[in-house]
Amino acid sequence: MAVETPVIVINYKAYPESIGPAALELSKLADALAREKRASVVVCPPVSDLFCVQAEVGIPVWGQAADAVEPGGRTGHVTCEMLVNAGAEGLLVNHSERRLQLADMEWLVARARRLKLDTCVCTNNVAVSRAAAALGPDFVAVEPPELIGGDVSVTTADPEVVRRSVEEVRRVDPKVRVLCGAGVKNGKDVSKAIELGAQGVLLASGVVKAKDKRATLLDLIAGLK
Repeated sequence: MAVETPVIVINYKAYPESIGPAALELSKLADALAREKRASVVVCPPVSDLFCVQAEVGIPVWGQAADAVEPGGRTGHVTCEMLVNAGAEGLLVNHSERRLQLADMEWLVARARRLKLDTCVCTNNVAVSRAAAALGPDFVAVEPPELIGGDVSVTTADPEVVRRSVEEVRRVDPKVRVLCGAGVKNGKDVSKAIELGAQGVLLASGVVKAKDKRATLLDLIAGLK
């Protein structure tokens, strides 16, 4: 499924609030609101819940990560092929909590492309965003790590890292779309991200840990307009 932009990408991470039945419940809510509001939403559940989630929703489902290895004797690894078989349509690469070497990032983007998986390479600054764009992923998501999980959005704390990442990525490859994340929690943050040139946001705790997930999602979706 082609991901339309602007988009909200929700990374469930490994929070207790987004594992097992909770992952399915949140995914169904995101799916229902995306359909109701005609919005583009992607969910990234834990790999243990990927198969169940994708079977119950119509919105794109991505894996949170994959290992740069071929299938085979790879105990404990997650291959791109596993994600495909579980029904994933894309994956996050190089999240700040799962940093990779450049060679592994390049391998994963190329492998995913052959398997028709979308890729979103996470970066922490303008220079890395520029380098990531050269790999040819579908998305680059710039997230200053010091702001991740915080109460201040990157669009407020460091709007220039978003604006300049958009400019540099476009110079390298205009087909690569830019997202931003870190501290994103409401519709104003989403609206500001789009104003800065991003084509959506990547967030986690702002939704996963919200007391009223429906109200939070509705607010975020309103910021896409």
